[in-house]
Order: sequence, then structure tokens, then C-alpha cells
Amino acid sequence: MSAAERAARTAAADALCTTAYDGCGGPQTGAALVAVGGYGRGELAPYSDLDVVLVCDEGVALGDLGERLWYPLWDSGSAIDHAVRTFPEMVAAADGDLRVALGLLDVRHLAGDPNLTLRLRTTMLAQWRRRALEKLPALQELVRARHQRVGELAHLSVPDLKEAEGGLRDAIVLKALVATWLVDVPHVALEQSRQTLLDVRDLLHAAAGRATDRVAPEIWGELAAGLDVADARAAQVHVRELGRRLTHLSRLTWRRVDDRLARPAAVGARRPSLTPLAPGVALSAGEVVLDRGARPDQDPVLLLRAAAAAAEHDALLAPPTAARLARECAPLPDPWPAEARRLLVRLLASGRGLLPVWETLEETGALAQVLPEWERIRLLPHASVIHRFTVDRHVVETCIEASSLIRDVGRPDVLMVAALLHDIGKGSLTEHSVAGEPIARTIATRMGFEAPDVARIATLVRWHLLLAQTATTRDPDDPATVELVASRVGDAETMRLLTALTEADARATSPQAWSSWRAGLVRDLARRTRAALDSGHALPPVVSDEVPVPREVRKGGISISVEPVEGGSRVVVVAPDRVGLLADLAALFALRRVPVRAARAWSQDRYGVSVWEVADDRLDPAVLRQTYDGLRDGRLDPASRLRPAAGRSLAPTVVIRPEASDQATVLEVRADDKPGVVYLVCAALARLDVAVRSAHVDTLGPQAVDVFYLQESAAGVLGDRRAAEAAHAVRAVLAGEGS
Repeated sequence: MSAAERAARTAAADALCTTAYDGCGGPQTGAALVAVGGYGRGELAPYSDLDVVLVCDEGVALGDLGERLWYPLWDSGSAIDHAVRTFPEMVAAADGDLRVALGLLDVRHLAGDPNLTLRLRTTMLAQWRRRALEKLPALQELVRARHQRVGELAHLSVPDLKEAEGGLRDAIVLKALVATWLVDVPHVALEQSRQTLLDVRDLLHAAAGRATDRVAPEIWGELAAGLDVADARAAQVHVRELGRRLTHLSRLTWRRVDDRLARPAAVGARRPSLTPLAPGVALSAGEVVLDRGARPDQDPVLLLRAAAAAAEHDALLAPPTAARLARECAPLPDPWPAEARRLLVRLLASGRGLLPVWETLEETGALAQVLPEWERIRLLPHASVIHRFTVDRHVVETCIEASSLIRDVGRPDVLMVAALLHDIGKGSLTEHSVAGEPIARTIATRMGFEAPDVARIATLVRWHLLLAQTATTRDPDDPATVELVASRVGDAETMRLLTALTEADARATSPQAWSSWRAGLVRDLARRTRAALDSGHALPPVVSDEVPVPREVRKGGISISVEPVEGGSRVVVVAPDRVGLLADLAALFALRRVPVRAARAWSQDRYGVSVWEVADDRLDPAVLRQTYDGLRDGRLDPASRLRPAAGRSLAPTVVIRPEASDQATVLEVRADDKPGVVYLVCAALARLDVAVRSAHVDTLGPQAVDVFYLQESAAGVLGDRRAAEAAHAVRAVLAGEGS
């Protein structure tokens, strides 16, 4: 089956319609027979209906022409979908029904007055373009409702080639969106996928012997022969890949529509501006692109930087940008630099922003630059019917679910990479968790993880089914049950990671895989096992390295020094200690939009010492000093500029850890890694006149994990009431409730 065969079927149908029209004396002016919909596009499948309309100018009397026209078409054995309308009725029908409007965009002349057909087609296109901004939100809602009702072609057990997401209906909607002149679609990719899917539908009609758009399981073998692929499995992959590609194009285009609808008309006429996001990466008209100074051939991390920026800003990774990076980006070294690993974790933990970016990486071939092993599971169907998605999409969904659980674990970076790799062993005859362990170990090593973290990731992949399987099949009250899980996992932190991975994996599978009953069993077993493994693990001890105090500091000034480190700088600050010093320093970096990877601060005699690891290698100590002076003197007000960002973020967690120290009150804060978190915490504590004896700031993926050792200026450890007051104040300010 091919486009040439569809053209031949269309030509035969055209001849039939023309003969029927002329045979019943159809007028040559003021009336015309037109084809609409799929017939209008010339895309007849073997058992398609002929969608035709007899249209006339207002005031033209057709009499019984319609009845005389339809009978010979019926007698020929053709299935026809027909109507008789005046020109104004056609315009009104298109204006009142989006489905009709879409069908009339493909009006094609068959017989009668060609000028009438031309006027009708021109009017339909002009009306569609004129009212596009008004009509597109309703069209988008229709598309979403259909997707929700039918499902996605790439994942359905019985795919619907027409109505499913990524099917022929979406391809027609994309053509209609292009006709608005408001957005563009990669034309070659759209037409290639659409024409190939039409070939599949033709083969399906021939195999089924009737008009159908649903591929029953027994049909795949016949489709394989017609598609000239190896077997039924290969036919499934072929069709699902087409659906995946059209889904990607559809989502990409609707994101562009959303961006266009959000912009006033006057703004839309301007040349898009470039907003810098990261080195080499900028935002333009809602899409992440490369800036003018980007050098992909010299920057192996640029692809991951662009992908992470797009996902975290809920923006599109422009496909031409991803394709260029796939071709030109320098290969990542083995092992990866630390920046590459951090960016991958940020990408994986970006929540729903991950999916469209990951799809773009796949469709452009860029993903192979980062994770060549992905091809093992790409478009791989699950053996279990409980799964909603193919294996590769399930893995992405698991990462999305895991991103909401990073508050529950101490190593969110390990969790996110384990979520990415937990099913990497599927597709072989070996049990997938067994096969996946050595693959995960190899990948984690290449990513630059330290040996203990590599071992932990491999353990999580090997035993990612352990909790769910044991909790639902063994007696939790039997000591042997807990002993089994504990012996496999080894330590309490890995147990916490495994618990989070188990939940994310189940939620990504289907609702029934994480029912309240199953969740209760898993959590109970996890709790029992943690209790058996937990050995009183404490937070890191207070660091009090001795640092030389410069002469200017002894005279009441401040010392700020900067030294380069891998992918950034280390900033050492020494100043006379005071309540609020750490808040000012945190504000200094936040106001200058310098990402803080890690920091530690402590008191040394009468001086405050802090060391900041930041992701910026172009810092000028003089500029930092100038900003600090403005903060100290009150000329800069960070409070108004560093409020918590609104939007889709996890609620911060603030807890007191009484077991962590006998000399100080330990406050642990976990929050989204955004500019100003450390400042907000330290400023809230300073307002309570609570001193920060030492601080340990760390960024693990997208999460800031900050630990503060607090003391009263005179009394040392905070009392219970003061500790609760401090925790409440910090929690409130991070939630945007304080100032």
C-alpha cells in the first residue's frame, strides 16, 4: 500500500462522482459537488467512505438533484457520507462546529462550478485564520478530551490509528494549526509520519476486509508482511514509533500555540528576545536555544545544560537546537565531569517538565549522546498488562514520580539515577533486575559516581522489586521477612531510597499497582526493616577548620578571596562574626544569581568563616565586596527581591534533629534549590537573635539540603520552645508566609 495506490483510488472515486453529477444534469454554474475530509485530501483507504457535499449559491434551486445524484453512487457499491448545503449554510456550519471547520479546510472540487468551489475553499481558510486565536482553545480542549478518552497510540494494547493520541486525527489537527499561520510544524517529519501511518491503515483495511482503525492483536503478523518487517513485534515497534513521533510533534506544536495565545498581538509581532539561562543557553519565545556565544564542539556538557534548563523552566527544548547538539556537541569524557552528573540529575528531577524534553532528545537522536543504552528499552512493550506504558515511557514516568519523593531521602541524586536505570535490563531472557545490575553499575561509573554510590545504585536496580514482592507475599510478623530485606539492602539510607523507588515505580505502572492496600504493606515492611537497620546515623559533625585571619579583618573589615575549581569557584569569606553575617553573605550570592553548590560556615574565635562552592568561574572579588558593602550598609534590600518563587514546587521540610549534637540545636532544611533559600533561613534566624554556630549547605540534584547548628548568643543549646519557634519561623518564610 502506498500514496500512489491512494491516489489511484481517489482518481477512480473522482471519475465516479463526476460521471454521476454530469449524468443527472448537474449545473455548471452556481452549484458544485465537492469532496471534504479524507476524501478531500485524496487519502482514501480501501474501505473509506466518500465524504461529499452538494453545495450551491444562495437562491439557486437544486430541486431533487441531490437524490438523483446519490442513487448512482449507492448503486456503484460505494459507501458515501453526503449532504446538501447552500454556501451560507456551509460557512455557518464551519463557524459553529470545529469538527466541520477542520473537514472543510480540505475542500476539493469534483464537478460543477469550479469558481464556487474556489470561493468556498478560500472563505473557509480565511475564516479559519481570522478566528484562529478565538477558536484554538476550544480545539485544544477537544484534542485533550479525545486523548484522555482513547489513550496514546504508542502504548495502547489495541491501538486506534485514527483517534488515539499520535494518530491520524492529530496529524490533521497539526495541518490545521499550520493553516492558521500562527505556528509552524516540522513539515517533513509530519508528512513522512502521516503518510506512513496512512500506509499502515491501508494494510489494516486490507487485512481486516473492512473499514477499521483499531489494530487487533491477531492482525500484527499480517501487517508485518505488508510493512516488510521481520515479525509481529517489529510491526508493533514500527507503528508505535510513528505514534510516538506524531505525539511529540503534537505536544511540541500545542506548546507553541500556548505560548502564542499567551502573548498579546503587539508582542507577537516583535523579534523574539534572548533571555540567558545558563552558559551557552538562552530562552527565546518559550523555547530553549543556544546563545550566540555557544560552542558545542568545545563544550561536552552543553546538551545536558540545555535540556536541564528547558525542563526546569517548563519550556520547549527547540528540536533544531537538540539536533544540532546531537551532531556537534563534543562527546562527554569517561568518567563524566561533576557538572554533567549534576545536570542530568536536575533534568531527571524536573517533574512533568522532563517528558517533553526527553521526547525531544529521543526524536532528534541527542539522547544517544548521553545514554546509548536507552536503545535497549526504547518502545519495548511490557509483558504485564498492568503497565500503562512501554518500558521506556514507564521509566520516564518513574523519574517524574520519584521527583516528588526526593524530600524523603538523603541522596536524591542516587534516587533519580536509580529510577532512570531500574528497568534497563529488560528486553533479554535474563530476569531484568539481574540483567540490569551490571549495566547500571557500568553507567553509574561512567557518570562519575564514587564507588560507594555506584554500588548503591546497582543495589537499588537489582532489588527494586524486593519490597513490593516481599510485602505482598510474605508474613511481615515473621522475623525472617525483615531479615531477608535487610540482608539484601544493607543499610538504612539505602532502605529509604528503595522505599521511594518502589513507590515511584508502582505509581508509574498503574493506579492498581499502588493501591492503598499495597502502599500500606510496603510502607509497613519498610518501616520494620529501617528499624532493624538503623544504627543512629547522625548529621555531619560541625566543621571548624582553622583559617588564617587577614589583617584587614582584624581591623574590622572583610576578606573575600576567589579560587577556581572544577566547573566553578571556591569563595572564602572571613569577617568579624555577628548575627546576620551569614544571611548577608547568602544574599550576596543570591542577588548576583550565583548558584551555590555547597557551603560551610563556622565561628573561629571572634570571626565568622565561610567557604562557598559556586557554579560560576568568572567571579570578581571586588564586585562581590561592593555588593556586600551595599547589603551591610542597608543600601540593598534583599528581602523584596528574594521572596520564595510561586509555582509548582514541593513544600519545604524543616525539622529539629535533637540526636545530632549535644552542643548545639541542629536544624535541617530541605527545599527547592532556588536563589535565596539560605538567605531566607539565616535572615529568619537573625530576626530571632539566634546565632548560626555552623552551617552545612549542600545541593543534591534539584534539592537544597541545609543543616544549621544553632545556639543562643549566651545560653548555648536552644530550649525546646525556642527551637520550635526557630523551626516555625524558617518554615513560614520558606513557604512565603514570613518576611
